[in-house]
Amino acid sequence: MEISEHIQVVAAEGELLARAAAEAGTDAKVPTCPAWQVRDLLRHTGMVHRWAAAFLTERRASYRLGGELPDLDGDALVEWFREGHAALVATLESAPPDLECWTFMPAPSPLAFWARRQANETTVHRVDAESARGGTPSPLDVDFAVDGIEELLFGFHAREKSRVRSDVPCVLRVRATDERTWTLRLSDGPPVAEHGATAPADCEVSGPAGRLYLALWNRLPFPQVTGDTALAALWREKSAIVMG
Repeated sequence: MEISEHIQVVAAEGELLARAAAEAGTDAKVPTCPAWQVRDLLRHTGMVHRWAAAFLTERRASYRLGGELPDLDGDALVEWFREGHAALVATLESAPPDLECWTFMPAPSPLAFWARRQANETTVHRVDAESARGGTPSPLDVDFAVDGIEELLFGFHAREKSRVRSDVPCVLRVRATDERTWTLRLSDGPPVAEHGATAPADCEVSGPAGRLYLALWNRLPFPQVTGDTALAALWREKSAIVMG
């Protein structure tokens, strides 16, 4: 996907998130994140938006913690989220393509990294907000879902921080039934992702790209699991993301 497409996703998904949060109310429980209420979701995502924008606007060359969470609630908290989201979108849209700043995964450029990362961050938490509101969730674009799966497999879980490991080498197949297939080789080191069915699989998780994307982010059960179900359970237990 192009940078401009990722920015469009950030803009649209943030609006959906704010709308769902306002409709649910900040007291509402978030079924996809059982420890959270909507206020926690808004504070977290709003802080991440401001944190990401600061790397771009200040050309930060090294990691820094995010800012403090606001002591706001109700409509004021929703508005605070909207302000930070709008500022992030404006920052991404106005940033020069050759901008240099800190990132934490390989990407064609820092701007490409932050646009993609915030597109996925905002989308996953939009799903959380809609789960709190209830009703029919907004659909996911297939191309975006595939791109997001690749960020997860080839980006996050290629890092040393990934806890998806196995004492015995094995293979997890990830198959988007409406798009493409990936192979994830598990060992006592970080998982190694490959395009296609490059090795016999001990377990396969599969389903439409949009549902598979949310399952890999632990927002839905896997649509289908075949083979050694312990590997699917390993993913659900160990794949939570550590930022930075």
